[in-house]
Amino acid sequence: MPVSSMAYLVGRGLLASLFILAGVNKIVGPRPVLAHMAQEHVPAFTLPLVILVEIGCGAAILAGWNVPAAAGVLSAFCIATAIVFHRNFAERAERAHFFKDIALAGGLAVVAAGAL
Repeated sequence: MPVSSMAYLVGRGLLASLFILAGVNKIVGPRPVLAHMAQEHVPAFTLPLVILVEIGCGAAILAGWNVPAAAGVLSAFCIATAIVFHRNFAERAERAHFFKDIALAGGLAVVAAGAL
């Protein structure tokens, strides 16, 4: 297997694991997430959809199934997360989370475009 193919598989696995673990974490301990959602006026009924997107799209990327669509959905999800939850640039941690989410969105957009 060429190094570029192996790097693509490892990178895809690392990206996928981030979202799968985040979704599982929301199932195991939803209270902090629900509190943060309430703080930002995001309805609690959207949490199952968030979990479905994170685990479903993460699993699709991990399995190599419909990767462009799954990566595109997660890219848009990361942009939405950055805008809704991490827009307080006065706080250093929020700035870091904002730019982390934007960077993830960019990487996922590259995967979605099939440029790798």
